[in-house]
Amino acid sequence: MKNKIGIIGSGIVGVTLANGFIQHGYEVMIGTNNSSKHEELKTKTNNKAAVDSFTATAQFANIIVLAVKGAVALEALQKIGNENLQNKTVIDATNPIAAMPPVNGVLQFTTSLNQSLMEELQTALPHTNFVKAFNSVGNAFMVNPDFGGEKPTMFICGNNELAKDEVKIILQEFGWDIEDMGKAEAARAIEPLCILWCIPGMLHNSWNHAFRLLRK
Repeated sequence: MKNKIGIIGSGIVGVTLANGFIQHGYEVMIGTNNSSKHEELKTKTNNKAAVDSFTATAQFANIIVLAVKGAVALEALQKIGNENLQNKTVIDATNPIAAMPPVNGVLQFTTSLNQSLMEELQTALPHTNFVKAFNSVGNAFMVNPDFGGEKPTMFICGNNELAKDEVKIILQEFGWDIEDMGKAEAARAIEPLCILWCIPGMLHNSWNHAFRLLRK
């Protein structure tokens, strides 16, 4: 039996991943604390995803996807409560993008190279198993990415090996090559890939790309 998936966040990334999980046979609930969005989200998932509050979604799910803006990621988890996140796998798709505008196409972050957003979340919720994924590619390519038969690479990291194994199964189903970069500290390198990925789009309106790690 497949895990139940809870999506925390009702934006384009959350909806894209919700539909991807539905396509691959998962039972899905989308969490939003804005009750006015419930019917809209049901429509966007062809009434195949349940919609409820952040807390109810976390309670429902075996695996949670955190798909909110980085600036409110910790606040969203705090609203859910430690007791509803304890020992659960949380796929962290967030990036610590600052409110300031890009500089010559380069996004600005709220973090430094010596600290990542995921590390901050892991420190705040030490009994939750965070796994970084889906943060370094646009939503159009998150599920079943098609690059002429070439599989792009999804870089992941996290402290819990079993949680990473759960995420690897999902990524394989979604059509990704996977590179496990180790513990949570590796998010310091993975999160800035978002900056690199966005530069062609910011400068040239070119968004149709993904990263691939080549091995010899």
